[in-house]
Amino acid sequence: MSQHVIFAAPFFMDATLRFVRGATRVDGIHVSVISQDPAERLPADLRARLAGHWRIEDGLDPDQLVTAVRQLEKRLGKAVRLMGALEQLQVPLARAREALGIPGVSVEAARNFRDKSRMKDVLRGAGVPCARHALVTERQQAEAFAAKVGFPIVVKPPDGAGGKGTFRLDRASDLATFLDRYPPTASQVTLYEEFVRGTEYSFDSVVIDGRPVWHSISRYMPSPLEVLENDWIQWCVMLPRDISGPEFDPIREAAFKGLDALGLKTGLSHMEWFKLLDERIAISEVGARPPGAQFTSLLSYAHNIDFYRAWPQLMALDEFNPPPRRFAAGAAYVRGQGRGRVRRIYGLDEAQQRFGDIVVEAKLPREGQPPSDSYEGDGYIIVRHAETEVVEHALQQIVKIIRVELAE
Repeated sequence: MSQHVIFAAPFFMDATLRFVRGATRVDGIHVSVISQDPAERLPADLRARLAGHWRIEDGLDPDQLVTAVRQLEKRLGKAVRLMGALEQLQVPLARAREALGIPGVSVEAARNFRDKSRMKDVLRGAGVPCARHALVTERQQAEAFAAKVGFPIVVKPPDGAGGKGTFRLDRASDLATFLDRYPPTASQVTLYEEFVRGTEYSFDSVVIDGRPVWHSISRYMPSPLEVLENDWIQWCVMLPRDISGPEFDPIREAAFKGLDALGLKTGLSHMEWFKLLDERIAISEVGARPPGAQFTSLLSYAHNIDFYRAWPQLMALDEFNPPPRRFAAGAAYVRGQGRGRVRRIYGLDEAQQRFGDIVVEAKLPREGQPPSDSYEGDGYIIVRHAETEVVEHALQQIVKIIRVELAE
């Protein structure tokens, strides 16, 4: 007999629906959905695969989530799991699970992952290397922190996601201007961090009952912060085929130690970390949910499995079969140059001619569409090959060849 699993998806975004669709393909469960969007906005084939749907006004309100679960349980039986892929959902989901008696990530653990300042306190307390930080509620605290760690410094909201609201301040005059524009208060707390120099990576991993069972390492080219600061930069993420070397031993040890300290017992996590110029490492932040920016697709292509199905299966049934890394894979993110809407895309024919045989997925902007406000950019091209060097070369060339022109 199949078990009832509920997926919270406030809005039916493409990435979210890929996870919902994956959940409906997991054997042994039937899936219902809670959302703010009406069921009519679901693709017809996916709607037909769902056991049920309940609409609420605020998908981030734990009380409304609890009410929706209870209504769905009346028709479909006791829910054994309540899950959701969005970063902003993790604490509300944990509160709802606690109220309903449904197992999953605890409220304390969810807060550890969501609040970036609290996260770093926990990591540092466990002896895990990470950048120095301070929660700032008044101007003097910001100035004192900058004097202590030196410039540059990074400022961001404590509960941010996807790089939203993140800035780098390079000198005292930048700090003064920022404080004038965004004065911190007790109700408008800002997270200040030490700026670390090095190569930025991610570390995606699975733990079951606190036991590490799988991990993946990816490299940013260049770092997300540099991309956020320069809207003309087209950037890449690369998953090398071989990550078994001793150069990654420090992050393997630190990452799983950190996840244990933060309280993740079973789940998939996405961690940002740096290899510093002196070869030390520093963890930036980590989320207890699937990664964004096409990372889940990249993991799927590199391992030749469907991670959009594997994650719901892990969360619903505590099952995950660690896959071997069969390929190198990478994504090139294209971003509009100029101001206005997409006017023209250059270089597609050349890129297709040179690298079309290793392209496995692409989403390109359409002429006339408005530019994206996300650091992910206006489109992406994913490539895959058995040799890491082939993928790295292709990514570097694609972001040079393709140009998206914007015009008023």
